Amino acid sequence: MPIANWKGVTLAQSDDTLVLEGNHYFPRESVDERYLRPSTHETECFWKGTASYFDLEVDGAVNAAAAWSYVEPKARAEVIRGRVAFWRGVQVEE
Repeated sequence: MPIANWKGVTLAQSDDTLVLEGNHYFPRESVDERYLRPSTHETECFWKGTASYFDLEVDGAVNAAAAWSYVEPKARAEVIRGRVAFWRGVQVEE
């Protein structure tokens, strides 16, 4: 089961991840929301749409824009709607 960890904390775990471009996209309901803080950071992907980011906060440590989600993905990326992916030091183990 894929598990996302940072700073010794499990951020997400699920048997239902989708791997896209090397990133595990976890179902939003499998993510521990206590560690997510909305970020103003956004990026644009020509085929997925606009990614909205979250900062991660664990015991006062902040990892800026280390998680993202496509709230309104483009049609070709509909499979990642309602999912969250991680990077910037977040370890995803299978």
